[in-house]
Amino acid sequence: MNSKVKIQLSLMMFIEFFIWGGWFVTLGTFLGDNLNASGGEIAMAFSTQSWGAIIAPFIIGLIADRYFNAEKILGVLHLLGAVLMYQMYNSVDFTGFYPYVLGYMIIYMPTLALVNSISFNQMKDPAKEFSFVRVFGTIGWIVAGLIISYVFLWDSPEARGEGMLKNTFLMVSIASAVLGLFSFTLPKTPPTADKEEKVSISTILGLDALKLLKDRNFLIFFISSVLICIPLAFYYQNANPFLAEIGMENPTGKMTIGQASEVLFMLLLPFFFKRFGFKLTIIAGMLAWTVRYFLFAYGDAGDLAFMLIIGIALHGICYDFFFVSGQIYTDSKAGEKFKSAAQGLITLATYGFGMLMGFWVAGKISDMYLVSENVHDWVNIWTLPAIFALVVSVLFAIFFKNEVIEYKK
Repeated sequence: MNSKVKIQLSLMMFIEFFIWGGWFVTLGTFLGDNLNASGGEIAMAFSTQSWGAIIAPFIIGLIADRYFNAEKILGVLHLLGAVLMYQMYNSVDFTGFYPYVLGYMIIYMPTLALVNSISFNQMKDPAKEFSFVRVFGTIGWIVAGLIISYVFLWDSPEARGEGMLKNTFLMVSIASAVLGLFSFTLPKTPPTADKEEKVSISTILGLDALKLLKDRNFLIFFISSVLICIPLAFYYQNANPFLAEIGMENPTGKMTIGQASEVLFMLLLPFFFKRFGFKLTIIAGMLAWTVRYFLFAYGDAGDLAFMLIIGIALHGICYDFFFVSGQIYTDSKAGEKFKSAAQGLITLATYGFGMLMGFWVAGKISDMYLVSENVHDWVNIWTLPAIFALVVSVLFAIFFKNEVIEYKK
């Protein structure tokens, strides 16, 4: 892979995740402050990510893999996304906002697979080359949060009161249009599947890998993966509104500490995985959610602000030690024939159905503990998913029999 292509792919990843981090983090705060959305309605908005994850395989499996170059589909989807994001910017109530966010996430989620496909197609050794390109995506997410908090100050109490947080959608609309046009200059990535070959829904969704559930350990892991996504959804949906409501300054910018820790713990994962094994690694990832939520429950924006910062910084352990370890484990159990199907099944189960349940539960609990207008009982809101994550961790520790999984870089 030459330097020009490496720069192109790195910029593609940067903008791809700048787009996601530029609006999704502050979505709950915007909906509550500007559109007076209830917890249930906010949950509906966040659930569009799950619906997008469920529908995405059909777009990739039926279109991108069979008929058109990946870079062209990426360009078209992001240009359409720019239009939908602009409509979200212009929305004045949740009823008008929801169809646009649903449509946007249905066309955005497939782009996550497309940017990976475009990258892998240009690499001679993805195991060594991909991490350099992918890290620019994390940097893009971080830059988006820093711009919102420290450049434009859109998440400050004064700006939120004036409705300035909606400008995140305008910013992302412009970024999406830029990536849409830029995509047509990316290296060609032609379809790989045979147009004449019959395709089944089970293949697209990865259901061919269901036979792996006959393995007791994999079944325990699969169920635990779905269940842990219920407390996970609380972070995506409630963290930014929580930090903003209790008065933390620059909450969106401070949340980028989580992405920075993600990079750090990604580097530490191979050592931890090799030293302690899969079971302890994934238990550490699940328990980190419990610790994080208890820190949120009892921290504050004053003297105990350090508890909130630590909770945010745990994101690297929460995400890398559970999800990345889970991907490695799934890959090792699937074998060559079902590798792609198994990864698709886990993605569908976690980002699709698991988080769909999680967002619904988070919305119900947020409404349950709404004390007055825009004032919540955050101790209870964070304590419940903390206890749930603890229970899932304990059950996994009891029922999952330890086994040696070889980690390959």
